[in-house]
Amino acid sequence: MEYLNDINAYAPTHTTVEFLHYVAALFPRGVRLSSSLGQEDQVLTDMIARNKIDIQIFTLDTGRLFYETYELLDKTTARYRIPLDVYFPDALEVEALVRQRGINGFYESVDNRKACCEVRKVRPLARALEGAHVWVTGIRADQSANRQQMEMAEWDAEKQLYKLNPLLHWSLDDINDYISQYNVPCNTLHDKGFVSIGCAPCTRAIESGEDPRAGRWWWETSQKECGLHGIKQGS
Repeated sequence: MEYLNDINAYAPTHTTVEFLHYVAALFPRGVRLSSSLGQEDQVLTDMIARNKIDIQIFTLDTGRLFYETYELLDKTTARYRIPLDVYFPDALEVEALVRQRGINGFYESVDNRKACCEVRKVRPLARALEGAHVWVTGIRADQSANRQQMEMAEWDAEKQLYKLNPLLHWSLDDINDYISQYNVPCNTLHDKGFVSIGCAPCTRAIESGEDPRAGRWWWETSQKECGLHGIKQGS
């Protein structure tokens, strides 16, 4: 936690690229970006690759992703030619989950849905972050009420690392402007009304005026989080 105040003080007076360079220099080979291959994460991937920033990138393959997401993964690795590690859930844990709750049991209750996210996303994330000092995310404050409570840099007490949200104060227009300027590869589902893209059975396109997270777990009225980004951790 010793660098938390310094990191948060540095962020407002520097560009996002400078901010990423600064944190990468503080923790050599200890900074990792978790990419869902969403627009925000693609912007960060472009910044890291374009500016040769010492940040490792990984993504989680839940086994239930859209074909378009796999297609984008292929395009991204071909475009940037930097390692993008893929982490999968434990096969035995998935088998037990399906046996106990059904192949699509997540539709039946919030508990079932969270259990699915736990096996397919939360536990693989924990493996991906083993040994890391900093976890970089593509979170933006205007994505949900919960995310408006977050800081540019936080201390994640559970994972015992810094959680960095360098795009926290970017708007969706800012994201789209960057994508257009640098021709960043994006998921073609965005052109079909999908804003936040997760697993295929858990994501739908949204209507004009709907909340950006309305398309995630659209059959329930929870906080629209999978467990990767919970309520703000103590700092």
